[in-house]
Amino acid sequence: MNDPQAGADSPHLDSAEQEQAAEHSAPHPLVIHEIVREEGEVAMERTFAALMWSALAAGLSMGFSFLVQSILESALPEARWTGLVSSFGYTIGFVFVILGRQQLFTESTLTAVLPVLTRRDLSTLFKALRLWAIVLFFNLVGTTIFAAILQIRGVFSPEVSEALAKVAMTPLSADFGVTVVRGVFSGWLIALMVWLLPSARSGRLLTILLVTYTVAVSKLTHVIAGSVEAAYAVMIGAADISDYFFVFLVPTFIGNVIGGVSLVAIVNHAAIAPEITSAPQRHRD
Repeated sequence: MNDPQAGADSPHLDSAEQEQAAEHSAPHPLVIHEIVREEGEVAMERTFAALMWSALAAGLSMGFSFLVQSILESALPEARWTGLVSSFGYTIGFVFVILGRQQLFTESTLTAVLPVLTRRDLSTLFKALRLWAIVLFFNLVGTTIFAAILQIRGVFSPEVSEALAKVAMTPLSADFGVTVVRGVFSGWLIALMVWLLPSARSGRLLTILLVTYTVAVSKLTHVIAGSVEAAYAVMIGAADISDYFFVFLVPTFIGNVIGGVSLVAIVNHAAIAPEITSAPQRHRD
């Protein structure tokens, strides 16, 4: 999936060396667009059952971001730098989901939108909305199940339980407008990560860690990762169900969609739209 032109115009290289240069070159933006678009096309054609189970698994996996971050928090002293270390725990769920190829809603704000922007027909739009609805719902079901499992007494030490209660309030700590803006940045970063992964190659793990660590250390809100925390807060009585929906879920959802769709999908698509249009003519030439 590398740029086939890399090394082709280097007269000082033989054919084998030109192929080696192509292997080490970064993919052309049009190639990256096609990789991400194809992921969206494949996801939209999956059956309801396949999407349901994959999204449910992703929601469950995202619970480990909350758990590992809380475990690190419980083991660290009260200090200004504590959050800089415990935020690494937040990355774990994303690593499990992305490397495990599970269906995560915020990834689809990029992958499902590119086919819509490319094809521009109602059929593709409806497929994208179907994908969003199924994945979001079962992601949230998975996070709720994970939060309920954490209620089992005696599984974790009192220190961890205390840290879970503390971390659980993070997505509920701001008003509606601030949460929307935090969600915009979070959706932007996650969609940008999806765009970066095709060219990351052996650095995929590092890319996931760096981007999701940025989300955590900046205290940005993610609609799925934060759902575990907010659901846990409701279950222990630290918040009520209206807080879950109107303080966390709705503003975070709005922000994530704006960040993923407008700031990454549309902008990145617009940057190479002329090349998409001219590609058939270029191939004929």
